[in-house]
Amino acid sequence: MKLILRILLSALAVVILSKILPNVWVDSYLTAIIVAIVLSLLNFIVKPILVILTLPVTVLTLGLFLLIINAIIILLADKLIDGFSVDGIWWALLFSLLLSFLQSILFSLLKED
Repeated sequence: MKLILRILLSALAVVILSKILPNVWVDSYLTAIIVAIVLSLLNFIVKPILVILTLPVTVLTLGLFLLIINAIIILLADKLIDGFSVDGIWWALLFSLLLSFLQSILFSLLKED
């Protein structure tokens, strides 16, 4: 049940950010739910592989390269999902930062027992 709530809250964050950011588009609420699911799957499957492959660069940049990896995950979701669009890596980076911030606020509503 908590997983479904987390996905719905992530979809809400995606919709809010698509309304705020000028170069991020989501066609519908169903697309936002699909974006939330795909982003969670990409973060679970692809992100650890990218982190391991880019470990030397991540160490050299003191972890700042992880922001670029997050933007790459957003752009990959953009390519996989019709109805979701992000214009460029800088907008994906900003979207990623704001999405993490909004998710932390929204997930704090779901208190652990």
